[in-house]
Amino acid sequence: MIKPIQVDILIIGAGPAGLAAALSAKRSGITNLIVLEREDQPGGILQQCIHTGFGLHRFQTELTGPEYAQRDIMAAKELNIDIRTGVTVLEVSVDKMVTAISRENGIQVFSAKAVILAMGCRERPRGALAIPGTRCAGIFSAGTAQKFVNIEGYMPGNRIVILGSGDIGLIMARRMTLQGAQVLACVELMPYSSGLNRNIVQCLEDYDIPLYLSHTVIDIKGKDRLTGVTIAQVDEQRQVMPETAFDIDCDTLLLSVGLIPENELSIGAGVELSATTSGPIVDNTLQTNIEGIFACGNVLHVHDLVDFVSNESQLAGEAAARYVQGMQKTGERLTVTDGQGVRGCVPQTIILEENVESQPLDIMFRPDRVYQNQYVTVRADDVVLSSQRKFILTPGEMAVITLSKGMLEQCRGKKSITLEISPDKKS
Repeated sequence: MIKPIQVDILIIGAGPAGLAAALSAKRSGITNLIVLEREDQPGGILQQCIHTGFGLHRFQTELTGPEYAQRDIMAAKELNIDIRTGVTVLEVSVDKMVTAISRENGIQVFSAKAVILAMGCRERPRGALAIPGTRCAGIFSAGTAQKFVNIEGYMPGNRIVILGSGDIGLIMARRMTLQGAQVLACVELMPYSSGLNRNIVQCLEDYDIPLYLSHTVIDIKGKDRLTGVTIAQVDEQRQVMPETAFDIDCDTLLLSVGLIPENELSIGAGVELSATTSGPIVDNTLQTNIEGIFACGNVLHVHDLVDFVSNESQLAGEAAARYVQGMQKTGERLTVTDGQGVRGCVPQTIILEENVESQPLDIMFRPDRVYQNQYVTVRADDVVLSSQRKFILTPGEMAVITLSKGMLEQCRGKKSITLEISPDKKS
């Protein structure tokens, strides 16, 4: 029988979320802390993101992905945080027993007082799309192509079509163009892009790459290697309009069709998941329904900016430290619900401590479509706490509503908080 290794906080993942949580927990007084990372180096997906645009909020300077990651890696070294790379976690149990395997140590079992889930997310594969056509070579997820080009030094192709307008796909449109490939089109099923507006401008418009909104790929052609795709327009119900179909000759199709939180370990631990975000349901300490198991970063909900991942994960590290130190929040609980036009509020529960003044709290969500000049209203049961005008709300960018101390104090004795989008200001 394997003797468990005792640890106060075990963090799964050494990407930006895991590193930020580790730094925060260590600075909160936790010394027995271990971070497990399946890759051979910490930093996560940032290591292959060589473009700039990171760190503007957190560090007030523009960094590449590796530069951003290196700041946290160096800070972790200065604090002597135990980061173990090349370790794959196999299972997390309800009682916070974590089973892992590595080349150096074989199978190990860790007994943790608290676990922080920071596994990140993965790309939605072709199999989830059910696109008709052959199973030829030349079809990659955008992130895989990014790794080939930026890390391995391989070009996936020369004539490129990108399906989906997520941020990774938009960034790869520019990257492939700079590498000498011809990006023929970016095709998006929805009537709006799912990426940040700045990436639409900098990665498509600046390079005259056409963006086909309300279009999709309906056929894939080629025997051994991709030779072309058929594209068609879709109607308001996202049904294909066959009469609009046209062909594009290409040798590569990149898929940027959404990210999915890596929650297999969460499910094994009995963590309840949200049907909307596909991540864990958490309270405002980022604790899941399993006591002592916390979640942060893209495993919780997919973020737009790594700066926001780090900020959120710092809160998770602090909360896990308080839990281990016996200072866990207790008090009345309110449910946060999605109202009209709102999808995926996080956190889903708010704890209001007794005899403790509430601190400002951010609730993050995405609108279900594009809205202009609308109001985001926050209600506690039937009481309107705030109604804020927003000039633009788009699913491609996370929206944040801050609940002030006063607003939270008004919630005492209430059962739920609801966010909704409407054309009129509520009072």
